[in-house]
Amino acid sequence: MGELATVLRAWRDRLSPQDVGLPAGGMRRASGLRREELATLAGLSVDYLVRLEQGRADTPSAQVVGALGRALQLSRAELEHLYRSAGLLPPSPTQVPTHITPGVQRLLLRLTTTPVGVYTAAWTLISVNPLWRGLFGDRPVGRGRECNLVWQCFTGLWQDGEQGELSVVRYSAEERRRFAAGMVADLRAVATRYPDDVELHAMLADLRRTSPEFTELWHGSDMGLFHAERKTIDNRHVGPITLDCDVLTAPGTDLRIVAYTATPGSQDASKLELLGVAAVAAT
Repeated sequence: MGELATVLRAWRDRLSPQDVGLPAGGMRRASGLRREELATLAGLSVDYLVRLEQGRADTPSAQVVGALGRALQLSRAELEHLYRSAGLLPPSPTQVPTHITPGVQRLLLRLTTTPVGVYTAAWTLISVNPLWRGLFGDRPVGRGRECNLVWQCFTGLWQDGEQGELSVVRYSAEERRRFAAGMVADLRAVATRYPDDVELHAMLADLRRTSPEFTELWHGSDMGLFHAERKTIDNRHVGPITLDCDVLTAPGTDLRIVAYTATPGSQDASKLELLGVAAVAAT
């Protein structure tokens, strides 16, 4: 059995269901995660995970290794070892980080009364908690442009209410312009920090080619960045709900943690609580 199979089994065995927000669920032969549980968390088939752990499939893609690293809550050093065990080079420091650290994973699990989403520095949504899905619905999470907020905003995929979304954020024309300008200014700085990220720079090139609005903002002088703001969201289940949106950065990761909170004792807080009950019931 190769090194990849060995470390996968060892790291799966050290995680309990509670560590990843799952119920213990009856009799278990071991305290660690079942293969079915890890496969679900990583978005893989159980059969493929079995083959990896038995050494019958030892050349997973970088995307698969990254997903396993997040599901197993690996540290940065452990993640690098996992890549090398799979015969891959770890992600370069000049590429946008996508690894979610164990501490950020625990935040997602413990902030059960707050909608929380985790974005990369390039604004690709890579993880959410159940209440986020209760607020915004089953929007794409993971990799690819369809998960990127900037791509959604400038290609007509962004919350226009025409696709039957669960929620639509209300913006005036001025608010929409300010939001878009801040996002582009932020991304301009990110592109400079990560010059070797092929996916990021390909997306930017396509946006400059296809979106006059993006191109105008990209060549502008706006240096505004994201900050705390209030948003009104039309949710199909509870109606309009006004929340404070805060963007936090996890030190050493360049991840963006986006959290929505309501004023205590307000009608919005009651609506958020209702969404939380529904989110728990759906899990």
